[in-house]
Amino acid sequence: MTRKAGIAVLVALLAAFPFAAGEFYVNLASQVFIFAIFAASINLLLGYGGLPSLGHASYLGVAAYASALLTLKAGLANWAAAPLALIGTTLMACFFGLIALRATGLGFLMLTLALSQVLWGTAYRWIALTEGDNGLRGINRPAPFGVSLDDASHFYYFALAVTLLALWLMARFVASPFGAALRGTRDQPRRMAALGHDVWMVRWLTFVYAGFWGAVSGLLFVYYHKYIHPISLSLANSAEGLLAVIAGGSGTLAGPVVGAAIVMILKNYVSAYVERWNMLLGFVFVAIVVFMPEGVVPGLKRLWQRSRSRA
Repeated sequence: MTRKAGIAVLVALLAAFPFAAGEFYVNLASQVFIFAIFAASINLLLGYGGLPSLGHASYLGVAAYASALLTLKAGLANWAAAPLALIGTTLMACFFGLIALRATGLGFLMLTLALSQVLWGTAYRWIALTEGDNGLRGINRPAPFGVSLDDASHFYYFALAVTLLALWLMARFVASPFGAALRGTRDQPRRMAALGHDVWMVRWLTFVYAGFWGAVSGLLFVYYHKYIHPISLSLANSAEGLLAVIAGGSGTLAGPVVGAAIVMILKNYVSAYVERWNMLLGFVFVAIVVFMPEGVVPGLKRLWQRSRSRA
């Protein structure tokens, strides 16, 4: 089976999923799609740019808060609030990139964390705007083309369509000449600079692009939950996304999706049976690092190729 045929079969199975599964599993799959976009946007920085970030939840949270505030307090419709939230969050990513990309490696990691913590603290303390620990409630889902997304299956298909579009555009991004330059800045930044590439600009544009897709995941997040809380901006949320990328396989297109599925299933399904699901998640992550240090997707691919060579 060719790669395109395999993708077509997978999309067909995902399209048929709501007909074979209950509402709980349809909602769980919708959350996996949202988190997959978030993890894939982190993968642009970590996997292809070599820039580990612990502040990517900023874009998810700010986009979600912006959309909620524009609809609840400014009285805008979702079709008007969504693009304004995306534009505003992307502009914030432009500014944050100017600060964070003053360093690389551990310095970059700490700067992204610091910026995220500023926003997290602001969301908690600015009670007049964000209602603090109570969060913003009463958010309505949009109704594109007159189709209400309050139905679980309708929201599932909406999230699936956005996820497929996001993953396709990110795949085109990393497969482009610009994506090749990005991988070059990750592996040989000095050589790329000697060849005439603006290493900082390549990284900054990638930072902004990743922030945009983080904002898209934030819109889906607030539409799904109809509620937004400062925890969405927290370090834990960024760490879960980073963990999903590493567990699934950084620098691969399917890795963040698989990692997102692992994290969300453990968080939403296994947690109903295991009280300390965070500890179980830690054990799963340790097992992946020990037996598949490159991640689940590259590890399974390596095992498949080894079995075929033996056969």
